This record gives sequence, structure tokens and C-alpha cells, in this order.
Amino acid sequence: MSLTKYTAALEEALLTVTYGSTPPELYEPIHYIMSLGGKRMRPLLTVLSAELFTDDWQKAVFPALGVEVFHNFTLMHDDIMDRAPLRRGHHTVHEKWNDNVAILSGDVMLVSAYELLSEVEDGKLKRVLKRFNRAAAEVCEGQQFDMNFEKRQDVTKEEYLEMIRLKTAVLLGFALELGGILGGADEHTCALLKKTGDAIGLGFQLKDDLLDVYGDPDKFGKLVGGDILANKKTFLLLDALEKADGTIRQELQYWITAKEFNAIEKVQAVTALYDLLGVRSTSEQVMNAYFDEGLGYLSQLPVAEEKKQLLRFYFSDLIARER
Repeated sequence: MSLTKYTAALEEALLTVTYGSTPPELYEPIHYIMSLGGKRMRPLLTVLSAELFTDDWQKAVFPALGVEVFHNFTLMHDDIMDRAPLRRGHHTVHEKWNDNVAILSGDVMLVSAYELLSEVEDGKLKRVLKRFNRAAAEVCEGQQFDMNFEKRQDVTKEEYLEMIRLKTAVLLGFALELGGILGGADEHTCALLKKTGDAIGLGFQLKDDLLDVYGDPDKFGKLVGGDILANKKTFLLLDALEKADGTIRQELQYWITAKEFNAIEKVQAVTALYDLLGVRSTSEQVMNAYFDEGLGYLSQLPVAEEKKQLLRFYFSDLIARER
């Protein structure tokens, strides 16, 4: 079972997308970030979803790329807020150019995303834009919650799950919903598609949190333990803080508050505390529950089982991923 024809169609179409040319300082950063690759997960979900309901899945390609351009726009602006030096192993746009260029180029990307999303039948345009606007606003809400959490010491696991639902999962939900709309699915079916993506997206982010601590450095593609070093309030840290008491809690708080430390020592020490507290097992249980929930919604779709096999295959790949 192969996804090659879909990924090839998306990459080929992406090469034809024009954002503008003058002034070059405005448009070169857009070409740069879009050339850095990535999983192209969101547009792939859209075309696979569309094919559940129509043989003409190609009509979903350019609207699907609108979701991808929007996603990269959010990354460009998130990198400024996070002062991130690298994106996919390369300099971030604000590092390679500057903050102002990254802000303005990102604004153009948002405009381009709307242009691509507008490549739909007139009778479906209003519905597409309404759903997209809601998802886009929720992504921004999630980013604001994430920034708020940096200043708070009382964040709960429930709040964290809601934050990643907004910041990550809802765009996956919209990507699947978009495919359904373009394929001609009814409202109930599109709602099931959105629920599928939301649940898979939550599992996907929890998997990312787990890989950041327990992933194979050679396969993960970035520094393992980065979240620990940054004291990022992931599900794992919040679960550890909820469970820890006595000397274990004291040691955990020591590493969270330490201003000077050896990076390798801190990652090893906090990971050992996670192991003592059973954090990995709890996180995996919650992650797998979301994956099972998403697959359950997929099973409810009023579509022949054989038509769902590609999506099932792709979800299985996401669940089993090591990077």
C-alpha cells in the first residue's frame, strides 16, 4: 500500500504555487521555509479524505496546500515567539533574515493560504472558509495558552491537553473535514472526519512529547531531551509533578529551577525520575486512548471499508513513527 502518487501530486503542485517576486526580501523567506520539507501530513490527510467520497481527489490538491501554507505560516511566527534558532535542521526565517521580515513574509503566507483554499467550487467556498476560520482562530488560541503556561506553575494535565488540541489537533481535524467537504460528504460525515483528526492529532502530539524524551536520537532527527532542558510543560512533566512527593519531588523541583547545569546530566536525571514515577506508561496509555478514539470515529464513517484502508495505513504509520 503506497501513498506515493498523493505525495508526488502535492509536491508537484507545490512547485507551481506562486507567492510573488518583488521585493525579493518579502518572498524569498516563503520559498525558503516551504522548501524545508516536513511531513506534509495535513495536505495528505485532505486528499486521502477527499478520495473517500470521490475519484476526482485531484481537485482537493490546491485547497490542501492552503492548509500546508497556513501551517508553515504559524511555524514561522511561532519560531519568532519561541526565539527558535532552527526549524527542520535549518536556520529559522527570523535567524536567517530578521524578525520583521519573518512577520511580514508570514502575513503574505496567510494571504496565500486563503487564495489556495479559495480554489473550490463556489457552492462550497463559504462552508470551507467558515470552518477554516474557526480552526485558524483555535490554533492562535492554543499558541496563546502555550505562552501563558510558560509563566504559570499550576498548569494541569487537562489544560495541557486542551492546549495541544487547539494548537495542533484542530488543524488535522480541519484537514480531514476539508477533504470531506470537497468530496461531497454530508455534515454528519464531515463532523466525524473532524473528530477523527482531532483525536489522532492529540495522540500525535503526545507521541511527539514521548519521543522527545524516549526517542532514538539517530531516528528522532533532533536533540532528545530538548523539552526537559527547556522545562517545557509537557504531559510527561505535568504527570510527574502530579505524582511526585517527598525527596523525588524535591529532586524534580531542583532540576526545574536550576539555572546552571550539565545538559546531559539534567536529561538523564529527569528521565530517571520519570521512570520512577511511571510517567512513560501513563503518557502512552493516554496517547493510545486518543489513537483508538480516532480510529473508532474512522470506523463510523459511512464509507466502504476498502476505501478507508489508505487512511488506516497512514494512521498506523503515524502511530508507529519514531521521528
